[in-house]
Amino acid sequence: MTSKKEVFQIAGREVTVTNPQKVYFPQSGYTKLDLVLYYMTVAEGAVRGVAGRPMALKRYVDGIDEPPFFQKRAPTSRPDWIETVTLAFPSGRTADEIVVRDAAQLAWIINLGCVDLNPHPVRASDLAHPDELRIDLDPQPGIGWSQIRDVAMVTREVLEEVGLMGWPKTSGSRGIHVYARIAPEWGFDEVRRAALAVAREVEARAPKLATSKWWKEERHGVFLDYNQNAKDRTVASAYSVRPTPDARVSMPVTWEELASCDPADFTLKTVPVLFAKNGDAHAKMDENPGSLAKLLEISARHEREGQGDAPWPPHYAKSANEPPRVAPSRAKDAPGKAAAARSKVPRPKAPLIIVAKAALKKDALEGLERWKSRHPKAASHLIPDDVLVDAMRGRFTAWYRIRVNLRHVPDDERPPIEPPDPDYEPTWGPQ
Repeated sequence: MTSKKEVFQIAGREVTVTNPQKVYFPQSGYTKLDLVLYYMTVAEGAVRGVAGRPMALKRYVDGIDEPPFFQKRAPTSRPDWIETVTLAFPSGRTADEIVVRDAAQLAWIINLGCVDLNPHPVRASDLAHPDELRIDLDPQPGIGWSQIRDVAMVTREVLEEVGLMGWPKTSGSRGIHVYARIAPEWGFDEVRRAALAVAREVEARAPKLATSKWWKEERHGVFLDYNQNAKDRTVASAYSVRPTPDARVSMPVTWEELASCDPADFTLKTVPVLFAKNGDAHAKMDENPGSLAKLLEISARHEREGQGDAPWPPHYAKSANEPPRVAPSRAKDAPGKAAAARSKVPRPKAPLIIVAKAALKKDALEGLERWKSRHPKAASHLIPDDVLVDAMRGRFTAWYRIRVNLRHVPDDERPPIEPPDPDYEPTWGPQ
């Protein structure tokens, strides 16, 4: 008979793993127990990546093929050795979030169904001043690994010129994260300004490879997501297993390793062996925190040159010099709109249409394929960047929206606007 729980002695504490044989990764067959044992094997590195940081819980209680739910507040039923700290969010709400400092606490949250770890860039001892600058390189559809790696190298160059050491890791998905340890002397807004300065500098040096543009319809190549440094944003930490079919890991690497590695080589199965052999590539990250002073000087120069703030995520308060928080194709002064208004001719709609909305990514992608089969002529004109897959974060769960940019489709071949298929609304489910 399969055991319904297993009890481990970890870091001097008793940790119970419930339903250890529950399959979390159906394609590869990995179970909850496999996940717990993985994190225990790499605990030294995994704990280092989250140590002392409040953490939002992203719980896949039914495995990665089912939608996770987000939990900011620590469960009320918890051992007295689970540490928490009270965070205040831009919405005005507060929550007691879990803080991990040892392997027992780590195992306890993995048992809750957490697959990856999502810590804030602050320590519990100082919630107002981040000590981590996070550069998130987010490739657009169709962008290959070599280009992402090239953008990472330019990012390293920019950081080194301002006196910061970049520490790269694979994202565990398609991108790369570059972290820089900083002294906790600046607030969230200043750290975000510094990240935006990095993004714009990288874009200026590699304009064909990288972009700092927030709106997806304007992006190309690799997007440097400066908003990951806004307050309340979290990023999957080092050694996090990601919810991918092969249980891929967000793997710390050296710059030399990044030049030749394949992110598919880092999985729940392979990383423990690599960790035992090579240790943690980020082991010395805390030793020399740097300053944001030079990046903030660059930010000030950008402002003098006419580059003010860039758009924030939707639920944040609008900043004083932020541009209109609306996609360019929908702005009042978008090309062609003024002329259309003067001639009293009905304004053409922006060529960005929603084709699918679903609770699961695979259902949304299936909806996209159905749209393509209904409109093969239009689909034949699309390039990878024309298909925008948006992970939408609801209050408790994520859902997925797929939009298609018809900019490359001739006007006479553009299909009529249809209701999304499927048409999911997070407030009331599929329609």
